[in-house]
Amino acid sequence: MQPISVLLWLGAELATYHFLAGALFDLPARHALLAAFAVLLVSRALLNLGTWRLAARHASPGYPRNVGRRLWLMLQDYAAYLFTFLLVIPLEALWMPADRLDRGGRVVLLVHGYGCSRGVFWLLRRRLEAAGCTVASVSLFPPFISLGRMVPQLGERIEAVCRESGARRLTLVGHSMGGLVCRSYLARHGNDKVQALITLATPNAGSELARYGIGQNAREMCPDSLWLRDMQGEKTGVPTIALCNPADNYVMPQANQRLPGAHNADLPPVGHLAMLYHPAVGDVIVDACTQGRSHS
Repeated sequence: MQPISVLLWLGAELATYHFLAGALFDLPARHALLAAFAVLLVSRALLNLGTWRLAARHASPGYPRNVGRRLWLMLQDYAAYLFTFLLVIPLEALWMPADRLDRGGRVVLLVHGYGCSRGVFWLLRRRLEAAGCTVASVSLFPPFISLGRMVPQLGERIEAVCRESGARRLTLVGHSMGGLVCRSYLARHGNDKVQALITLATPNAGSELARYGIGQNAREMCPDSLWLRDMQGEKTGVPTIALCNPADNYVMPQANQRLPGAHNADLPPVGHLAMLYHPAVGDVIVDACTQGRSHS
């Protein structure tokens, strides 16, 4: 999602809460503003809690059952949710300056997930660059169109990155929905420009949470959707690693992250958004990008 869209949405949401707090409870302006922020935080907490309840209902074997452990994961992911959508994406330019494509080394293109933007990769990009990679990114917009309509945007970015970096081929890393867009690109255009694919908690067989999502891409990510059935027989044509999160609260059943024909490996259990900032998950991704292998 584009930063300006998120800023406008947050502004409108806070203004609505502020108005209602003042009108319904006759609060002074300052107290109404505090109430508006409180409602914003509580609403996000309830949304996040809903994903965890659904994840437990559709859990695959390996999903953490220890209550204390799950509460800790939920708290981490809630913090990551607030950080991502209140600070990182709205202020993307501060976190994620323009890509630096003249660094040499292996070229990696990061592709974000549903409702996000390239900004979510600010920390992972730093880690990969420190490991000697040239890192590119892309924002797919508008956020709720068909996955197929996102493929040309990815294709244009791949062409531009190869041209500007001088690389003949690059490695695609797709988080969540981004992995599906990468798979669709490879099915349509082949592997002339791509040497490897790494998917991170991608709903390769769909997610039950997508049934509650907005947009055509959410419908296409529902289990057994026509789009996913069409993709089932498509081989990536490149070495592929599917990194699977056994505690995922967005892609469920969690086993749906596995991809036949790929090297499937488990990540440390962590929330779906928190995984973007988790040190151990970062180690696995950097290793997969630089060494062509993954921890299992």
